[in-house]
Amino acid sequence: MKIQLRFFASLREGLGIAEESITAPEPVKTIADLRGYLIERGNPWSEVLASKKVIRCALNQEMVKESTLLLEGAEVAFFPPVTGG
Repeated sequence: MKIQLRFFASLREGLGIAEESITAPEPVKTIADLRGYLIERGNPWSEVLASKKVIRCALNQEMVKESTLLLEGAEVAFFPPVTGG
């Protein structure tokens, strides 16, 4: 499944990239699966996207939960929670 990844703010800085196109392996069906797959890449992925960290995600520019199913050709964006001030 081809997916366009986008990373924002501190996630972009930690990974050193803003976006990437990948072909996700067969068992990846949800955003949570995708995050797990990316974590398995090792550092810096495992540190920046660690499961204990709160990370927001969007599918095709719509906020979603990590349990959301992925679609072929989807754009998935990851970003840290935003606070006002």
